[in-house]
Amino acid sequence: MNKTKRFLIVSFDGLRPDLVTSKLTPNLWSLRKLGVTLANHGTVYPSETRSAFPSLVTGATTGCHGMVSNEYVDRASKPPRAIDTSDARLLRQLDIETGGKLYSVPSLGEILAAGGRSVAVLATNTPGTTRLFHHNAEDFGHIRLSGHFREVCTPDDILGEIEARIGPLPPAPPKTEPDRAGQDWITSAFLDVIWPKYQPDVTILSYGEPDTTSHFHGTGAEATRSIITYCDRQFGRVLDWWEAEGRQEDVQIFAISDHGHISGHTRISVADSLRGAGFNPGVAPAANVDVVVVPGQAGALYLADSDEAKVARLVATITSEPWCGPVFTRAKDEVNGIAPGSLSNRLVFADHVRAPDVSFSFRAHDIIDPFGLVGGTFYDNNRLPGLGLHGGLHPKELAAVGIVAGSAFPDIGSLSLLPSGICDVAPTILYLLEIDAPKTMSGRVLGDLLRPASTPEVAIRREVFEARLGGYKQVLRRVALGDISYIESGMAQS
Repeated sequence: MNKTKRFLIVSFDGLRPDLVTSKLTPNLWSLRKLGVTLANHGTVYPSETRSAFPSLVTGATTGCHGMVSNEYVDRASKPPRAIDTSDARLLRQLDIETGGKLYSVPSLGEILAAGGRSVAVLATNTPGTTRLFHHNAEDFGHIRLSGHFREVCTPDDILGEIEARIGPLPPAPPKTEPDRAGQDWITSAFLDVIWPKYQPDVTILSYGEPDTTSHFHGTGAEATRSIITYCDRQFGRVLDWWEAEGRQEDVQIFAISDHGHISGHTRISVADSLRGAGFNPGVAPAANVDVVVVPGQAGALYLADSDEAKVARLVATITSEPWCGPVFTRAKDEVNGIAPGSLSNRLVFADHVRAPDVSFSFRAHDIIDPFGLVGGTFYDNNRLPGLGLHGGLHPKELAAVGIVAGSAFPDIGSLSLLPSGICDVAPTILYLLEIDAPKTMSGRVLGDLLRPASTPEVAIRREVFEARLGGYKQVLRRVALGDISYIESGMAQS
Protein backbone atom coordinates (compact mmCIF):
# COMPACT_ATOMS: atom_id res chain seq x y z
CA MET A 1 0.00 0.00 0.00
CA ASN A 2 1.03 3.57 -0.58
CA LYS A 3 2.28 4.86 2.76
CA THR A 4 2.06 8.48 1.62
CA LYS A 5 -1.73 8.53 1.63
CA ARG A 6 -3.23 11.48 3.45
CA PHE A 7 -6.81 12.02 4.53
CA LEU A 8 -9.25 14.90 4.62
CA ILE A 9 -12.44 14.46 6.63
CA VAL A 10 -14.95 17.19 5.79
CA SER A 11 -17.95 17.33 8.11
CA PHE A 12 -21.24 19.19 7.83
CA ASP A 13 -22.80 19.30 11.29
CA GLY A 14 -26.43 18.14 11.27
CA LEU A 15 -26.79 17.71 7.50
CA ARG A 16 -29.49 15.21 6.52
CA PRO A 17 -28.52 12.97 3.59
CA ASP A 18 -31.78 13.78 1.81
CA LEU A 19 -30.71 17.45 1.68
CA VAL A 20 -27.68 16.58 -0.44
CA THR A 21 -29.07 17.43 -3.88
CA SER A 22 -27.76 18.72 -7.18
CA LYS A 23 -29.46 22.06 -6.55
CA LEU A 24 -28.76 22.62 -2.85
CA THR A 25 -25.28 21.09 -2.63
CA PRO A 26 -23.84 20.92 -6.16
CA ASN A 27 -20.28 20.30 -4.94
CA LEU A 28 -21.17 17.43 -2.63
CA TRP A 29 -23.29 16.13 -5.46
CA SER A 30 -20.24 16.27 -7.72
CA LEU A 31 -18.21 14.35 -5.15
CA ARG A 32 -20.74 11.52 -5.41
CA LYS A 33 -19.75 11.15 -9.06
CA LEU A 34 -16.05 11.09 -8.13
CA GLY A 35 -16.32 8.54 -5.34
CA VAL A 36 -18.62 6.18 -3.49
CA THR A 37 -21.82 7.18 -1.69
CA LEU A 38 -22.64 5.29 1.50
CA ALA A 39 -26.39 4.98 1.07
CA ASN A 40 -27.03 3.36 4.48
CA HIS A 41 -24.66 5.41 6.62
CA GLY A 42 -25.58 6.34 10.18
CA THR A 43 -24.51 7.71 13.51
CA VAL A 44 -24.46 6.55 17.13
CA TYR A 45 -26.91 6.87 20.01
CA PRO A 46 -27.49 9.40 21.33
CA SER A 47 -27.52 11.21 18.00
CA GLU A 48 -25.85 14.28 19.49
CA THR A 49 -22.81 16.10 18.19
CA ARG A 50 -20.57 15.60 21.19
CA SER A 51 -21.31 11.89 21.26
CA ALA A 52 -20.98 11.38 17.50
CA PHE A 53 -17.72 13.21 16.82
CA PRO A 54 -15.96 11.33 19.64
CA SER A 55 -17.15 8.18 17.85
CA LEU A 56 -15.59 9.52 14.65
CA VAL A 57 -12.15 9.92 16.21
CA THR A 58 -12.19 6.86 18.48
CA GLY A 59 -13.91 4.44 16.09
CA ALA A 60 -16.05 3.45 19.07
CA THR A 61 -19.58 3.83 20.38
CA THR A 62 -20.59 6.03 23.31
CA GLY A 63 -20.50 3.06 25.67
CA CYS A 64 -16.79 2.75 24.91
CA HIS A 65 -15.49 6.32 24.63
CA GLY A 66 -17.62 7.81 27.43
CA MET A 67 -19.03 10.99 25.91
CA VAL A 68 -22.51 9.75 26.70
CA SER A 69 -24.32 12.96 25.69
CA ASN A 70 -23.76 16.68 25.18
CA GLU A 71 -24.25 17.05 28.92
CA TYR A 72 -23.96 14.43 31.64
CA VAL A 73 -23.55 13.99 35.40
CA ASP A 74 -20.03 13.17 36.55
CA ARG A 75 -20.55 10.82 39.49
CA ALA A 76 -16.81 10.20 39.84
CA SER A 77 -16.50 13.78 41.10
CA LYS A 78 -17.07 14.40 44.80
CA PRO A 79 -19.66 15.81 45.03
CA PRO A 80 -21.21 14.81 41.66
CA ARG A 81 -21.41 17.65 39.16
CA ALA A 82 -23.06 18.48 35.85
CA ILE A 83 -20.70 18.50 32.86
CA ASP A 84 -21.40 20.61 29.78
CA THR A 85 -19.11 19.28 27.07
CA SER A 86 -19.38 22.47 25.01
CA ASP A 87 -16.91 24.00 27.50
CA ALA A 88 -13.41 23.38 26.09
CA ARG A 89 -11.63 24.54 29.24
CA LEU A 90 -13.67 22.17 31.40
CA LEU A 91 -12.86 19.27 29.07
CA ARG A 92 -9.14 20.01 29.37
CA GLN A 93 -9.49 20.16 33.15
CA LEU A 94 -11.32 16.82 33.21
CA ASP A 95 -8.63 15.18 31.08
CA ILE A 96 -5.92 16.40 33.45
CA GLU A 97 -7.89 15.44 36.58
CA THR A 98 -8.46 11.90 35.28
CA GLY A 99 -4.90 11.33 34.15
CA GLY A 100 -5.73 11.50 30.46
CA LYS A 101 -9.02 9.59 30.66
CA LEU A 102 -11.41 12.15 29.23
CA TYR A 103 -11.96 9.44 26.62
CA SER A 104 -12.01 5.89 27.95
CA VAL A 105 -10.32 4.67 24.74
CA PRO A 106 -7.51 5.96 22.50
CA SER A 107 -8.36 8.64 19.94
CA LEU A 108 -7.15 8.98 16.38
CA GLY A 109 -4.85 11.87 17.27
CA GLU A 110 -3.15 9.86 20.00
CA ILE A 111 -2.79 6.77 17.82
CA LEU A 112 -1.30 8.70 14.91
CA ALA A 113 1.01 10.70 17.17
CA ALA A 114 2.41 7.43 18.55
CA GLY A 115 3.27 6.46 14.98
CA GLY A 116 4.91 9.77 14.17
CA ARG A 117 1.93 11.00 12.14
CA SER A 118 0.10 14.33 12.38
CA VAL A 119 -3.51 15.47 12.73
CA ALA A 120 -4.94 18.94 12.12
CA VAL A 121 -8.40 20.10 13.15
CA LEU A 122 -10.16 23.18 11.78
CA ALA A 123 -13.71 23.61 13.05
CA THR A 124 -16.50 26.13 13.55
CA ASN A 125 -18.38 24.05 16.12
CA THR A 126 -18.59 24.93 19.82
CA PRO A 127 -15.27 25.18 21.66
CA GLY A 128 -15.93 21.82 23.33
CA THR A 129 -16.73 20.05 20.08
CA THR A 130 -13.58 21.48 18.50
CA ARG A 131 -11.49 20.14 21.38
CA LEU A 132 -13.15 16.71 21.21
CA PHE A 133 -11.89 16.20 17.65
CA HIS A 134 -8.38 16.06 19.13
CA HIS A 135 -8.72 16.66 22.85
CA ASN A 136 -5.00 16.72 23.64
CA ALA A 137 -3.54 18.15 20.43
CA GLU A 138 -1.36 20.56 22.41
CA ASP A 139 0.43 17.61 24.05
CA PHE A 140 1.70 16.45 20.66
CA GLY A 141 2.29 19.77 18.92
CA HIS A 142 -0.61 19.06 16.58
CA ILE A 143 -2.79 21.76 15.04
CA ARG A 144 -6.27 22.49 16.37
CA LEU A 145 -8.00 25.64 15.20
CA SER A 146 -11.42 27.09 15.84
CA GLY A 147 -13.00 29.48 13.40
CA HIS A 148 -14.14 31.64 16.33
CA PHE A 149 -12.77 30.63 19.75
CA ARG A 150 -9.17 31.52 20.54
CA GLU A 151 -9.07 29.49 23.77
CA VAL A 152 -9.23 26.18 21.90
CA CYS A 153 -6.60 27.02 19.25
CA THR A 154 -3.13 25.48 19.34
CA PRO A 155 -0.24 26.12 18.67
CA ASP A 156 -0.27 29.90 19.13
CA ASP A 157 2.40 30.55 16.50
CA ILE A 158 0.43 28.78 13.77
CA LEU A 159 -2.75 30.69 14.71
CA GLY A 160 -0.72 33.91 14.48
CA GLU A 161 0.66 32.86 11.11
CA ILE A 162 -2.84 32.22 9.74
CA GLU A 163 -4.26 35.45 11.13
CA ALA A 164 -1.42 37.37 9.52
CA ARG A 165 -2.22 35.70 6.20
CA ILE A 166 -6.03 35.64 6.02
CA GLY A 167 -7.21 37.92 8.84
CA PRO A 168 -8.18 37.61 12.51
CA LEU A 169 -10.56 35.05 13.92
CA PRO A 170 -14.09 36.27 13.21
CA PRO A 171 -16.37 36.67 16.24
CA ALA A 172 -19.03 34.01 16.67
CA PRO A 173 -22.34 35.33 15.33
CA PRO A 174 -25.53 35.21 17.41
CA LYS A 175 -27.02 31.71 17.29
CA THR A 176 -30.02 33.08 15.45
CA GLU A 177 -27.82 34.10 12.51
CA PRO A 178 -26.22 31.62 10.08
CA ASP A 179 -22.45 31.40 10.49
CA ARG A 180 -20.78 32.31 7.19
CA ALA A 181 -17.58 34.04 8.25
CA GLY A 182 -16.33 31.09 10.27
CA GLN A 183 -16.80 28.62 7.42
CA ASP A 184 -14.86 30.89 5.09
CA TRP A 185 -12.03 31.38 7.64
CA ILE A 186 -11.35 27.70 8.28
CA THR A 187 -11.52 26.88 4.56
CA SER A 188 -8.99 29.61 3.76
CA ALA A 189 -6.81 28.54 6.68
CA PHE A 190 -6.64 25.02 5.29
CA LEU A 191 -6.10 25.97 1.65
CA ASP A 192 -3.70 28.88 2.17
CA VAL A 193 -1.60 27.75 5.14
CA ILE A 194 -2.24 24.35 6.69
CA TRP A 195 -2.03 22.22 3.58
CA PRO A 196 0.70 24.10 1.66
CA LYS A 197 3.04 24.36 4.65
CA TYR A 198 2.20 21.45 6.97
CA GLN A 199 0.42 18.75 4.92
CA PRO A 200 -1.03 16.83 7.89
CA ASP A 201 -1.53 13.10 7.55
CA VAL A 202 -5.17 13.56 8.62
CA THR A 203 -7.10 16.82 8.51
CA ILE A 204 -10.57 17.30 9.96
CA LEU A 205 -12.38 20.26 8.42
CA SER A 206 -15.64 20.65 10.30
CA TYR A 207 -18.35 23.09 9.24
CA GLY A 208 -20.54 23.76 12.28
CA GLU A 209 -23.52 24.40 10.03
CA PRO A 210 -26.32 23.69 9.17
CA ASP A 211 -26.85 22.43 12.73
CA THR A 212 -27.18 25.76 14.52
CA THR A 213 -29.34 27.38 11.86
CA SER A 214 -31.62 24.32 11.81
CA HIS A 215 -32.06 24.60 15.58
CA PHE A 216 -33.10 28.24 15.37
CA HIS A 217 -34.88 28.43 12.01
CA GLY A 218 -36.01 24.91 11.09
CA THR A 219 -34.46 21.99 9.21
CA GLY A 220 -35.90 22.96 5.85
CA ALA A 221 -36.20 26.71 6.39
CA GLU A 222 -34.85 29.13 3.79
CA ALA A 223 -32.10 30.29 6.18
CA THR A 224 -31.00 26.69 6.71
CA ARG A 225 -31.04 25.85 3.03
CA SER A 226 -29.03 29.00 2.37
CA ILE A 227 -26.29 28.09 4.87
CA ILE A 228 -26.19 24.53 3.51
CA THR A 229 -25.47 25.96 0.07
CA TYR A 230 -22.90 28.37 1.52
CA CYS A 231 -21.04 25.55 3.27
CA ASP A 232 -21.20 23.53 0.07
CA ARG A 233 -19.66 26.50 -1.75
CA GLN A 234 -16.76 26.47 0.73
CA PHE A 235 -16.43 22.76 0.13
CA GLY A 236 -16.35 23.56 -3.58
CA ARG A 237 -13.12 25.49 -2.97
CA VAL A 238 -11.71 22.39 -1.30
CA LEU A 239 -12.92 20.18 -4.12
CA ASP A 240 -11.25 22.44 -6.70
CA TRP A 241 -7.98 22.12 -4.74
CA TRP A 242 -8.40 18.36 -4.52
CA GLU A 243 -8.94 17.91 -8.24
CA ALA A 244 -6.03 20.24 -9.06
CA GLU A 245 -3.54 19.11 -6.42
CA GLY A 246 -4.83 16.96 -3.57
CA ARG A 247 -5.77 14.04 -5.73
CA GLN A 248 -2.26 13.87 -7.18
CA GLU A 249 -0.91 13.97 -3.61
CA ASP A 250 -3.03 10.88 -2.83
CA VAL A 251 -5.42 12.66 -0.47
CA GLN A 252 -8.50 10.59 0.33
CA ILE A 253 -11.71 12.50 1.11
CA PHE A 254 -14.38 11.48 3.60
CA ALA A 255 -17.41 13.81 3.43
CA ILE A 256 -19.68 13.13 6.40
CA SER A 257 -22.24 14.50 8.82
CA ASP A 258 -22.67 13.53 12.46
CA HIS A 259 -26.47 13.18 12.53
CA GLY A 260 -29.64 14.44 10.92
CA HIS A 261 -32.49 16.62 12.18
CA ILE A 262 -36.23 16.26 12.62
CA SER A 263 -38.75 18.91 13.64
CA GLY A 264 -40.21 19.53 17.08
CA HIS A 265 -44.00 19.52 17.05
CA THR A 266 -45.13 19.58 20.71
CA ARG A 267 -43.36 21.15 23.66
CA ILE A 268 -43.51 19.32 27.00
CA SER A 269 -41.73 19.43 30.36
CA VAL A 270 -40.08 16.29 31.66
CA ALA A 271 -39.46 17.98 35.01
CA ASP A 272 -43.15 18.84 35.41
CA SER A 273 -44.15 15.24 34.67
CA LEU A 274 -41.69 13.93 37.25
CA ARG A 275 -42.72 16.52 39.79
CA GLY A 276 -46.34 15.49 39.34
CA ALA A 277 -45.35 11.91 40.12
CA GLY A 278 -43.68 12.87 43.40
CA PHE A 279 -40.08 13.31 42.29
CA ASN A 280 -38.02 16.39 43.05
CA PRO A 281 -36.17 17.04 39.76
CA GLY A 282 -33.35 19.48 39.03
CA VAL A 283 -30.91 20.24 36.22
CA ALA A 284 -27.81 19.54 38.36
CA PRO A 285 -27.01 17.50 41.47
CA ALA A 286 -28.06 19.19 44.71
CA ALA A 287 -29.01 18.15 48.23
CA ASN A 288 -32.76 18.45 47.57
CA VAL A 289 -32.71 16.90 44.06
CA ASP A 290 -33.57 13.21 43.76
CA VAL A 291 -33.37 13.04 39.96
CA VAL A 292 -31.29 15.16 37.61
CA VAL A 293 -32.98 15.88 34.28
CA VAL A 294 -30.13 16.59 31.88
CA PRO A 295 -31.18 19.35 29.47
CA GLY A 296 -31.33 18.38 25.82
CA GLN A 297 -33.11 16.24 23.28
CA ALA A 298 -31.33 13.06 24.36
CA GLY A 299 -33.25 12.20 27.51
CA ALA A 300 -30.98 11.42 30.46
CA LEU A 301 -32.13 10.92 34.06
CA TYR A 302 -29.70 10.46 36.95
CA LEU A 303 -31.11 9.35 40.29
CA ALA A 304 -29.50 10.37 43.57
CA ASP A 305 -30.30 6.83 44.76
CA SER A 306 -30.25 4.48 41.81
CA ASP A 307 -31.48 1.22 43.31
CA GLU A 308 -33.61 -0.94 41.03
CA ALA A 309 -36.92 -0.08 42.66
CA LYS A 310 -36.38 3.65 42.11
CA VAL A 311 -35.25 3.08 38.52
CA ALA A 312 -38.39 1.01 37.91
CA ARG A 313 -40.59 3.74 39.40
CA LEU A 314 -38.92 6.33 37.19
CA VAL A 315 -39.42 4.22 34.06
CA ALA A 316 -43.06 3.55 34.97
CA THR A 317 -43.60 7.29 35.34
CA ILE A 318 -42.18 8.35 31.99
CA THR A 319 -43.60 5.45 29.96
CA SER A 320 -47.08 6.54 31.02
CA GLU A 321 -46.52 9.87 29.26
CA PRO A 322 -47.46 10.44 25.59
CA TRP A 323 -44.06 12.08 24.91
CA CYS A 324 -41.98 9.08 25.94
CA GLY A 325 -40.17 7.14 23.23
CA PRO A 326 -37.67 4.28 23.65
CA VAL A 327 -36.27 3.80 27.17
CA PHE A 328 -33.01 2.15 28.27
CA THR A 329 -31.56 1.16 31.63
CA ARG A 330 -28.59 -0.91 32.70
CA ALA A 331 -28.73 -4.52 31.60
CA LYS A 332 -30.78 -7.18 33.34
CA ASP A 333 -29.97 -9.67 30.60
CA GLU A 334 -28.98 -9.58 26.93
CA VAL A 335 -32.12 -7.68 25.92
CA ASN A 336 -33.97 -6.22 28.87
CA GLY A 337 -33.07 -3.42 31.21
CA ILE A 338 -33.46 -3.69 34.98
CA ALA A 339 -36.77 -1.81 34.90
CA PRO A 340 -39.92 -3.35 33.39
CA GLY A 341 -40.63 -1.76 30.01
CA SER A 342 -37.01 -0.78 29.37
CA LEU A 343 -34.43 -2.29 27.06
CA SER A 344 -30.80 -2.80 27.99
CA ASN A 345 -28.59 0.17 27.18
CA ARG A 346 -26.14 -2.36 25.74
CA LEU A 347 -28.47 -2.75 22.75
CA VAL A 348 -27.72 0.86 21.76
CA PHE A 349 -24.05 0.57 22.76
CA ALA A 350 -24.41 3.16 25.50
CA ASP A 351 -23.46 1.20 28.64
CA HIS A 352 -20.70 3.38 30.08
CA VAL A 353 -20.06 4.19 33.73
CA ARG A 354 -21.14 7.78 32.94
CA ALA A 355 -24.44 6.63 31.43
CA PRO A 356 -27.65 7.84 33.07
CA ASP A 357 -29.80 5.52 35.16
CA VAL A 358 -32.55 6.02 32.60
CA SER A 359 -31.92 7.18 29.06
CA PHE A 360 -34.80 7.81 26.70
CA SER A 361 -35.73 9.40 23.42
CA PHE A 362 -38.71 11.65 22.95
CA ARG A 363 -41.48 10.02 20.97
CA ALA A 364 -41.02 10.66 17.27
CA HIS A 365 -43.29 10.09 14.29
CA ASP A 366 -43.05 9.86 10.51
CA ILE A 367 -45.05 13.03 10.04
CA ILE A 368 -44.34 15.60 7.33
CA ASP A 369 -43.03 18.81 8.85
CA PRO A 370 -43.87 22.36 7.63
CA PHE A 371 -40.95 22.17 5.16
CA GLY A 372 -42.08 18.93 3.54
CA LEU A 373 -39.47 16.78 5.35
CA VAL A 374 -40.20 13.52 7.16
CA GLY A 375 -39.86 13.42 10.93
CA GLY A 376 -41.43 15.10 13.95
CA THR A 377 -41.00 14.76 17.70
CA PHE A 378 -42.01 15.95 21.14
CA TYR A 379 -39.35 18.14 22.72
CA ASP A 380 -38.37 19.85 25.97
CA ASN A 381 -36.87 23.31 25.45
CA ASN A 382 -38.09 26.91 25.31
CA ARG A 383 -38.15 27.22 21.51
CA LEU A 384 -41.13 27.35 19.19
CA PRO A 385 -42.48 24.28 17.35
CA GLY A 386 -41.15 23.60 13.87
CA LEU A 387 -37.44 23.93 14.67
CA GLY A 388 -34.76 21.29 14.10
CA LEU A 389 -33.92 18.72 16.77
CA HIS A 390 -31.80 15.60 17.16
CA GLY A 391 -30.54 13.21 19.80
CA GLY A 392 -33.03 10.39 19.51
CA LEU A 393 -33.67 7.29 17.46
CA HIS A 394 -35.85 8.39 14.57
CA PRO A 395 -34.28 7.14 11.30
CA LYS A 396 -33.82 10.70 10.05
CA GLU A 397 -31.89 11.62 13.21
CA LEU A 398 -29.67 8.57 12.83
CA ALA A 399 -29.07 8.95 9.09
CA ALA A 400 -25.80 10.67 8.21
CA VAL A 401 -23.98 11.78 5.09
CA GLY A 402 -21.21 9.48 3.91
CA ILE A 403 -19.26 9.98 0.67
CA VAL A 404 -15.68 8.81 0.08
CA ALA A 405 -13.34 9.55 -2.81
CA GLY A 406 -9.71 8.95 -3.70
CA SER A 407 -7.38 6.31 -5.04
CA ALA A 408 -8.33 3.88 -2.27
CA PHE A 409 -11.94 3.79 -3.47
CA PRO A 410 -11.86 2.53 -7.06
CA ASP A 411 -15.57 2.07 -7.77
CA ILE A 412 -16.12 5.69 -8.87
CA GLY A 413 -19.68 6.98 -9.04
CA SER A 414 -21.11 3.98 -7.22
CA LEU A 415 -23.57 3.48 -4.40
CA SER A 416 -22.78 1.20 -1.47
CA LEU A 417 -25.93 -0.30 0.01
CA LEU A 418 -24.15 -2.05 2.89
CA PRO A 419 -24.70 -0.56 6.33
CA SER A 420 -21.93 1.68 7.61
CA GLY A 421 -21.46 4.21 10.37
CA ILE A 422 -19.42 7.02 11.82
CA CYS A 423 -17.35 4.53 13.85
CA ASP A 424 -16.02 3.01 10.60
CA VAL A 425 -14.01 6.04 9.46
CA ALA A 426 -11.08 5.78 11.89
CA PRO A 427 -10.48 2.02 11.42
CA THR A 428 -10.51 2.51 7.65
CA ILE A 429 -7.97 5.33 7.83
CA LEU A 430 -5.67 3.30 10.09
CA TYR A 431 -5.93 0.32 7.77
CA LEU A 432 -4.89 2.43 4.80
CA LEU A 433 -1.98 3.83 6.81
CA GLU A 434 -0.97 0.28 7.78
CA ILE A 435 -1.37 1.10 11.46
CA ASP A 436 -2.96 -1.50 13.71
CA ALA A 437 -6.30 -0.33 15.11
CA PRO A 438 -6.73 -0.82 18.86
CA LYS A 439 -9.22 -3.46 19.95
CA THR A 440 -11.32 -0.68 21.49
CA MET A 441 -12.49 0.33 18.01
CA SER A 442 -15.95 -1.13 17.45
CA GLY A 443 -16.20 0.13 13.87
CA ARG A 444 -15.16 -1.89 10.85
CA VAL A 445 -12.78 -1.31 7.98
CA LEU A 446 -14.83 -0.39 4.93
CA GLY A 447 -13.20 -3.15 2.95
CA ASP A 448 -16.10 -3.46 0.52
CA LEU A 449 -15.23 0.04 -0.76
CA LEU A 450 -11.50 -0.64 -1.02
CA ARG A 451 -11.73 -3.74 -3.21
CA PRO A 452 -15.36 -4.06 -4.33
CA ALA A 453 -14.69 -6.55 -7.12
CA SER A 454 -13.14 -9.16 -4.82
CA THR A 455 -15.02 -8.56 -1.56
CA PRO A 456 -16.93 -11.69 -0.53
CA GLU A 457 -20.59 -11.27 0.24
CA VAL A 458 -21.35 -10.86 3.93
CA ALA A 459 -24.75 -11.78 5.25
CA ILE A 460 -26.92 -8.89 6.42
CA ARG A 461 -29.41 -9.71 9.11
CA ARG A 462 -32.13 -7.67 10.79
CA GLU A 463 -32.42 -7.50 14.57
CA VAL A 464 -35.62 -6.46 16.37
CA PHE A 465 -35.99 -5.99 20.13
CA GLU A 466 -39.21 -5.16 22.00
CA ALA A 467 -40.25 -4.23 25.52
CA ARG A 468 -43.68 -3.52 27.01
CA LEU A 469 -45.16 -2.06 30.17
CA GLY A 470 -48.93 -1.81 30.36
CA GLY A 471 -50.06 -0.07 27.20
CA TYR A 472 -46.56 1.13 26.38
CA LYS A 473 -44.51 -0.70 23.73
CA GLN A 474 -41.12 0.10 22.23
CA VAL A 475 -39.35 -1.45 19.25
CA LEU A 476 -35.63 -1.12 18.53
CA ARG A 477 -34.37 -2.11 15.07
CA ARG A 478 -30.77 -2.82 14.15
CA VAL A 479 -29.02 -4.16 11.05
CA ALA A 480 -25.99 -6.39 11.38
CA LEU A 481 -23.16 -6.96 8.93
CA GLY A 482 -21.07 -9.86 10.16
CA ASP A 483 -20.42 -9.17 13.84
CA ILE A 484 -21.01 -5.39 13.59
CA SER A 485 -24.49 -4.03 14.36
CA TYR A 486 -25.82 -0.61 13.41
CA ILE A 487 -28.88 1.06 14.93
CA GLU A 488 -31.64 1.74 12.40
CA SER A 489 -34.45 3.13 14.55
CA GLY A 490 -36.19 3.10 17.89
CA MET A 491 -39.90 3.90 18.13
CA ALA A 492 -42.56 3.68 20.83
CA GLN A 493 -46.32 3.58 20.96
CA SER A 494 -49.11 3.31 23.48
